[in-house]
Amino acid sequence: MITEKEETALRENIRAMIRYVKQKKQKDEYALRSVIRDMMDIELKNLLEGQTPDVDPSPNKSTGINVLEELLKKIIPVLETDYKSLTTDNSQRESFRAHIINAVINTLTPAKVNTAAGDEEAELDALQEIEVDEEIEINVGDGVGGDDKFIDIRTDAEKAADEDEEDEDPRDSFGAGVDGDETGRNVAYQSFKKIEANIIDSYELLSNDEDQELFYDYLIANLKLYFDKFEGELASSVEEPTNQAYDMAKSEETPEVAGEEDLELEI
Repeated sequence: MITEKEETALRENIRAMIRYVKQKKQKDEYALRSVIRDMMDIELKNLLEGQTPDVDPSPNKSTGINVLEELLKKIIPVLETDYKSLTTDNSQRESFRAHIINAVINTLTPAKVNTAAGDEEAELDALQEIEVDEEIEINVGDGVGGDDKFIDIRTDAEKAADEDEEDEDPRDSFGAGVDGDETGRNVAYQSFKKIEANIIDSYELLSNDEDQELFYDYLIANLKLYFDKFEGELASSVEEPTNQAYDMAKSEETPEVAGEEDLELEI
């Protein structure tokens, strides 16, 4: 018969073994994730430096990253051209950047939800198609003398409000919820129209949850990195390289010009 002391020792040994197994499993999983992240970081660094990415088949490479690479080749040149056209003020480029990233998030969020719903929604649509035997069309203008007999009872204010609503600038809804320079917003709107279909098509190629998550996260990260890169290339002033000999000679130089006066230019 096992004594109480032996039972306590046995329980402690079992707990220790369980902790060991859990820790080993977590450690192996963490190591695998670290390897995957390192490989992805190398790929992204190659992209930023303009190097040719490694396209050789690799069992550790994510399909989501492969699809993202192809997408970036299509959309980055478009964004670079439009971003660098905003040279009047830095606030224009900041607004452009914020609106593009916000638009990407707003576009892919419904896509992520729709993909997650996936099969259930498809089954529901199929069921609705079976239940609907025919489509009923109602033509408002038929049988009562036509549109010329219609009496509009709206007030002038209501008519004006309806016309204003119909004529609403789509750029306003595009920039909803994002503050920033209006010119930057307008250029971002035109730019995003060029790349929106590419982004949606690329994302919808993926059905694996991990591929979708990597695609989404790395797309946002890359957009920010490329905007940083563009801004660096647009730097208006670059410090001129120098050396110690030049600095010493410059500090000893004290030219004096007789009759030197301050000149004021009149424009």
